[in-house]
Amino acid sequence: MGISEKLLSEGEHVIASTRTHWKALVLPVVFLLVTCALAGFVLAVLPSGDAHDPLMYAVIAVGLLAIVWLTLRPFLIWLTASYTVTNRRLINRSGVFTRTGRDIPLHRINDVRHERDVLDRLLGCGTLVISDASDEGRSVLPDVPRVERLQLVITDLLFGSDDGRDDDGTPPHPSEPRLR
Repeated sequence: MGISEKLLSEGEHVIASTRTHWKALVLPVVFLLVTCALAGFVLAVLPSGDAHDPLMYAVIAVGLLAIVWLTLRPFLIWLTASYTVTNRRLINRSGVFTRTGRDIPLHRINDVRHERDVLDRLLGCGTLVISDASDEGRSVLPDVPRVERLQLVITDLLFGSDDGRDDDGTPPHPSEPRLR
């Protein structure tokens, strides 16, 4: 999961990496169960006779198409999407056949906020909204697990922390003065 180490620049390291919350798979699983149940029911009540075999193949083909489109496709989208935070940038990657991505340098981020409705709070996820100084203006990352924790990680990287660490998360050299 996340981004390959070979795609990171020298001195860059992964701070946090995640993919969309598993709640994105609930509806595809429901579609899988309903499609299988419906196809099984239709196959059981098919009339016997000359039309039985062509109808059976048609029901199976429609069922398989529905499973591929409503279940397998969302699962592959979920599996291939990732959100990665490094000490230098926020990386958003997605796509099965055509990979798309957006890298936002941390120094270009203006605002980090999260949104959580009641279901998100129960499941421990939310939407992370990153506002940056670019033409696109903001990046919305839906269904991020532990969204408040990821927001805190990004905020600490942006504004530093009080533990004396440098901007890239490494402790200062003992000979360097500590600025407060």
